[in-house]
Amino acid sequence: MNVNKKVFAAWMLAFAATAVSVSAEDSEIKVEQSVTLTVDQAVEYALKNSRTLKSADIDLEIKERAAKYGWNIFLPNVQVTGTMSRATEYSPSSAATSQMMSMITRGAYPAKTDFADEEDRWSVVGGVSVGWTFSLANIKQLQLSKAKYESGKISAEQSTNEQLLSIKKLFYALLLQQESLKIEKETLENSRQRVVQAQANYRNGTIPELSLLQAQVNYENKKPDVESAEQNLNNQLDTFVFLIGMPVGTKLSLSGEINPKYIDVSAEKLIERYGSNSLEIQSLQKNVDTLKMNLGAIDLATWTPALSVNYAWQPAYIGEEGAFHFFKDVGKDEKWYDSGALSFTLAWNFTNILPWSSNKQQARDIKQNLAKLEISLETLKENQKIAVRKAVDTLNQARAQIENMNRSVQLAQRAYDMTYRAYRNGTTELLDLRDAEESLNKAKLGLVNQKFNYMTALLDLENTLNADLSSEGDK
Repeated sequence: MNVNKKVFAAWMLAFAATAVSVSAEDSEIKVEQSVTLTVDQAVEYALKNSRTLKSADIDLEIKERAAKYGWNIFLPNVQVTGTMSRATEYSPSSAATSQMMSMITRGAYPAKTDFADEEDRWSVVGGVSVGWTFSLANIKQLQLSKAKYESGKISAEQSTNEQLLSIKKLFYALLLQQESLKIEKETLENSRQRVVQAQANYRNGTIPELSLLQAQVNYENKKPDVESAEQNLNNQLDTFVFLIGMPVGTKLSLSGEINPKYIDVSAEKLIERYGSNSLEIQSLQKNVDTLKMNLGAIDLATWTPALSVNYAWQPAYIGEEGAFHFFKDVGKDEKWYDSGALSFTLAWNFTNILPWSSNKQQARDIKQNLAKLEISLETLKENQKIAVRKAVDTLNQARAQIENMNRSVQLAQRAYDMTYRAYRNGTTELLDLRDAEESLNKAKLGLVNQKFNYMTALLDLENTLNADLSSEGDK
C-alpha cells in the first residue's frame, strides 16, 4: 500500500479544482497559533475564505440583478437636448436668417443682407423626444434573463459541492498519512525496545554481539524513514493550511478518524431515487431550456411586427434680443416657437422571413446546437448510470476487503505476539520477528487504506447524485 501516492493524488485533485485561495487578511487566526479542526470545521473555514467562491458569488449576483431588473427593456427611451448654434455666413439656410425673416414679417426691423452683430449669428433650439418599442420577443428575453439566473445558481452550487468534496478528500488523506506515520513510529519504538532487550541479553551472555549489532542497525535504519515521513506530513499540513485560507504558518492538528459509515444500496435504486438530483444534469437541462427560449425569441422577432410609439417636441427661440438673452424671455410666447409630433409605427422586417436571411441562419444554428445538447444530456445520463454502478461496486468491494483485513489484522497481531514471546525466550531469530512485524504493519495499513477507499468512493457517489446517503446506512 503506497500511502504517499494516494495523498499526492488527493493534492492534485485540490489544485485541479482550484479548491481554496489564501485569505489571511480576513482571518482571525494568528500565525503560529495552534488550531485543531474537524472535517466539518475545515470545510466551513474553506468556504468562508475561498476567493474562488467569492468570485462565483459576484457572477451570480450579476445574473440575479439581470433577472431582477430584466423588465427594464419595457422602459421608454427619453432624451432631452439643448443646442446653441452659430452661423458662419449669411444665407437663407442659417438659423439666424430664419429668425430675422420672422422678425421682418412681424415688422421688428428692416431686412438686411448681413448680420448686424455677433448675437445675430446665434440660435437656440431645444428638444424632448420619447420613444417606446414593444415586441413579443421582449417577453422571451425577460424569461431568458431569469433562466440564466437559475442556471447561475446551479453553477454556484456545483462549485461549492466540488470544493466541499476536495477539502473532505484532502482531510481524510491527511488522516491516512497520520495513521501510517503512527504505525511507523510504533515500529520504531518496538525496534528501540528490542535494542534495550538485546543489550540486556548481551550483558547476560544469552546472545552473541552480532545479534545486538543487528538490533541496533535495524533501529538506526528506521529512524531516518520516520523522520522523513513526519516532515512530509508537516509539509502537507502546511499546504492544507494554505488551501483552506488560513494564515501561512498556522500549526494545524486534525481531529477525526477514518471510520466509514456503511450503506447497503443497489445502483438501480439509487439512480431511480436520486438520478434527477445531479447538478450536472440540471445545468445541462437549463442550457437546453435557454436555447429553446432563444429560438422562441427569434421566431417571434421573425413572424411578428414591433410597435414603436414616438413623441418629439422642439422649442426654438427667435426673439430680437438675440440668442444669448433667451432665458429672459421664458414664458413669452411671441419669442418662443415650438413644433412636435406623435407617431405610432408598426414595423415588420420581411427580410427575416427569407430562408437565407441572417435570422433564419441563426435559428438553424440554435436548432443544431440544441440537438447537440440533447445528445450530450442523454450521454450524461448514461454516464451517470455507469458512474453509480462503478461506485456501488467499489463500495461493496471495499467493504468486503475491510472485513477480510480486520481478520488479517487479528491474525497478524497474534502471530507477532507469539513471535515476540519466542524471540524474548531466545527460540526464534530477529529476522523472524521483523517479518512478523512487517506482516502486521501491512495488514494495518491495508485496513486503513480500504477504509479510506470506501469513504472517498462514498463521497464521489454522493457528489454524483447530489444527495446525502447517510439515510441509506445499515439499520
